[in-house]
Amino acid sequence: MKPATPLVLLECLVAGTSHRPELPKQEKSLKVGQTLRLEREADSKYDDWAVKVHSGAADDKAAIWLGYLPEIRNETVARLLDAGYPLTARLAHKAWEDDWLHLEIEVLWADKAK
Repeated sequence: MKPATPLVLLECLVAGTSHRPELPKQEKSLKVGQTLRLEREADSKYDDWAVKVHSGAADDKAAIWLGYLPEIRNETVARLLDAGYPLTARLAHKAWEDDWLHLEIEVLWADKAK
């Protein structure tokens, strides 16, 4: 049986990377294609639908917080996470633009039931 291909729900930039002071040192460890973890931040005082993006699993001590899904594009992903759907992300592209680390990601739904 052929494994199910994850469904790409969203392609976007990671917001707030310029506010993550450890990113310049950690950038070289970020690899295009790597799996990223999404974490709902329901108690955010700035965004009701905040979703953090991390470089690795919750138990990965080397994982770092990269930033957020953009505020104008995060509500559907936040609702799916709140409902317990199995969402992850992967790094699609990275590049420096002056002093801003441009991280483009794909949010994925890997339905294990198929």
